[in-house]
Amino acid sequence: MALKVVLLSHSPEPERAVATAARNCYSPRDIETIDENWTQEEVEAMVARVRDAGHLSTFEHTMFTFGVSGVSRALTHQLVRHRHMSYEQKSQRYIKVKGQFEFITPPSISARPEIKAKYDTLMAQIADFYAEALAAGTPAEDARFALPNAAETQIVITANARALLDFFTLRTCNNAQWEIRELAFAMLRLAKRAAPALFVRAGATCVRGYCNEPNGPECPRYVVVRNPVAARRRAGVDEDGPERSNPEIVADQQTAALAG
Repeated sequence: MALKVVLLSHSPEPERAVATAARNCYSPRDIETIDENWTQEEVEAMVARVRDAGHLSTFEHTMFTFGVSGVSRALTHQLVRHRHMSYEQKSQRYIKVKGQFEFITPPSISARPEIKAKYDTLMAQIADFYAEALAAGTPAEDARFALPNAAETQIVITANARALLDFFTLRTCNNAQWEIRELAFAMLRLAKRAAPALFVRAGATCVRGYCNEPNGPECPRYVVVRNPVAARRRAGVDEDGPERSNPEIVADQQTAALAG
């Protein structure tokens, strides 16, 4: 089953909400008039001001809800580590699997026919055991113990814009696991369409000109940063500042996220 991501809902006028929250910090207006007389240009200028200043608490005043299907339980085990987002996942306790359950096959397995054949056989064996366990009277909440991380699931995710920025920073990075990286890019595409001013610089840190990942030098987009950590990772860094390991590097990692 292919990954599918839908933006189910979001706060009305999310950029205006962020700008209004920011205006409350900087304007002498009273609260009754704090949201009046905005032009789109003024909204975008205020969003840029707080975004560039790192005043990201203002981004917490707008929410986005995504529906996601065609992902594995292995992905959602990673996803719930992002504690500032909220989740509701399809239950394996209340929803019984019928027949062969849907499962996700990693590309590295698909690329090896002999391994994929064994993988598919294993999934079929698990499905048979699950059905036999249910037929023998095993409660679904116990039979599910046999279901693998590969089992397909669907999940609803709600997060404010600041939490999403953090999620996109970590999970669109080339070092992120492939499946959650695909999810992050799909969510980023939708978020950018809904609120481009909020997410214009969203993505891995290389979008903003540096990389501090432990194995960053292995990445074709690696950017060496003038700091002690980066210096220990790679010798001979120019003291004048950041240096790209590849002069032909594409600076904006999110080109794909802007497509469509």
